Amino acid sequence: MLLDEPLIFERSASGREGWAVPGEGEGPAFGLPPELRREDDLAGFPEVGELEVLRHFVRLSQWNLSAATTLYPLGSCTMKYNPAVNEEIARIPGFARLHPLVPDALAQGALAVIDALEHALRAVSGLDAVSLQPAAGAQGELLGMLLVRAHHVDRGDARRRVLIPASAHGTNPASSALCGYEVTEVPVNARGLLEPESVAVVMDESVAALMVTNPNTLGLFEENIEAVARVVHERGGLVYMDGANMNALLGVAKPGDMGVDVMQFNLHKTFSTPHGGGGPGAGPVAVRATLEPFLPTPRLVRRDDGYAWSDDAPKSVGRVRSFYGNFGILLRALAYVERLGGPGLTDVTRLAVLNANYLRARLRPSYHLAYETPSMHECVFSDRTLTEQGVTTLDVAKRLLDHGFYAPTIYFPLVVKGALMIEPTETESLATLDTFVAAMESIAEEARTDPARLRTAPHRTRLARLDETRAARRPVLRWRPGATPERD
Repeated sequence: MLLDEPLIFERSASGREGWAVPGEGEGPAFGLPPELRREDDLAGFPEVGELEVLRHFVRLSQWNLSAATTLYPLGSCTMKYNPAVNEEIARIPGFARLHPLVPDALAQGALAVIDALEHALRAVSGLDAVSLQPAAGAQGELLGMLLVRAHHVDRGDARRRVLIPASAHGTNPASSALCGYEVTEVPVNARGLLEPESVAVVMDESVAALMVTNPNTLGLFEENIEAVARVVHERGGLVYMDGANMNALLGVAKPGDMGVDVMQFNLHKTFSTPHGGGGPGAGPVAVRATLEPFLPTPRLVRRDDGYAWSDDAPKSVGRVRSFYGNFGILLRALAYVERLGGPGLTDVTRLAVLNANYLRARLRPSYHLAYETPSMHECVFSDRTLTEQGVTTLDVAKRLLDHGFYAPTIYFPLVVKGALMIEPTETESLATLDTFVAAMESIAEEARTDPARLRTAPHRTRLARLDETRAARRPVLRWRPGATPERD
């Protein structure tokens, strides 16, 4: 049921209140310093009862499509289910109320959590050392490239270029540029893969690193990665692996065995931690021993009397995050690892790959498959077979909302025209996947029989198709007293 929910300000009625703040001398508010008190009324602030507030925000939440309500097949940046038990563990008072400045001796349990997660990430990456400080995958990328730079500078061989395949994540060039590197794009072959010969053409002693996403953003495993790494290493460069798609390798293959020197994890994607809305995240970085001296400080060390933080690292790039990272997210990731164990993590990967290839096989008769190369965790289609009816990838995405599904990633990766990237994750059942396939097949049939209906979708959502250009360039992000809300 869709309710025409007004703004909370439009529900306001003079004199209505939910809770009354105690007056002078009547409660805990008394005693606040005068400079912290507000004596005047907040002009235009809504006056509503508690129940109205509750119903208003619950209704708003029901307009959302999320992993809690439907399949959320967002390729490239997976939105997977966050197990409820992880949330319970993160709320254990001993963890949730621990102050970050508490002495090491009184935080041994939390430090043991950090040590255990570092150990797990070393094991699955095949690398030697880990930093949990970065607060997001993109910050992990930045730290990884800072480590690359520190390594070369320490050797007296500061370099200026970074090689990035056309199939890499879009944040990779930005991370390289922030570290002062020039970016050279390396083309992929007709199968969507990087070739050692293509890397050799642009590889020389000015290259600091190759920054490769594996599996790449086409959802394909870089089967030449070892040969590619040898080409880079022979000229003194390092291999950075964007580990955002590590959910396709977990427990099956180790980047360290492929020749990778440094990588970042996106914990939300691989280890089911919450993600989105710019909230707290984590992008741990794993490195070979040669790069360990440059990791951020403080580093966790184990001494005879227990765990402790150490700043004894003269070559460190320094802090990249306040305190020791987002501990609550790290705790959730460790809960996921411990609950599944090694065999369970391997099953996660196999199911993620199985689900993606199931969708690929079922949807292939209805949509144009971008590459014939076997898929890993996600599959990429294009709108090639739809454009004859004047239907675009955007129309398909909008119509999926009418079927109750969040839309997949569209128009990315850029190497596929009209890309439609679908990543189901390992948590979806066969019944859910079949329902999604039926919706996609219905849309493909509609493109042939009633394309006009697709071009005006969605039809069943709270709002119809919006002016996306206006929304992007003139966003109304907060209400201000006296302003007239703009509503479509």
